[in-house]
Amino acid sequence: MEFHKILVPVAGTEADDEAIKLACRLAKRDKGKILAVYVITLKRSLPLNAAIESESRRAEEILNHTESIAEEEEYEVETDVLQAREAGPTIVDEAVEREADLILMGIEHKSRFGQFSLGSVVPYVLKNAPCRVILYQQYTKG
Repeated sequence: MEFHKILVPVAGTEADDEAIKLACRLAKRDKGKILAVYVITLKRSLPLNAAIESESRRAEEILNHTESIAEEEEYEVETDVLQAREAGPTIVDEAVEREADLILMGIEHKSRFGQFSLGSVVPYVLKNAPCRVILYQQYTKG
């Protein structure tokens, strides 16, 4: 498998760091490009172009951290902040627009009502992705 364009959605979790490291290793092999995106989800009551200073600042901090992780791996990532109503469709649309070969998502182990849960974003991406998807689940010692 060759990965020339890897899309890595980030949310500010420890799993993001490992996902970026893995993306760097995969991209180095084929001299591929990595795009890290942070999706700011807006409530329906707000216009899509609403400027939410605290969220924008958080997004920039997370993407700056992502760039530093990639630098440690001696690789460069492109970053982008996206605003949308829902993260899943936005990630899929970005993969289509950027012609991504791979979406690499870091996820943390979450429970909902005592059951393991992937939330709503991951299943949407898995179902609708225009390319391969790799999920990296952060291991936590229980």
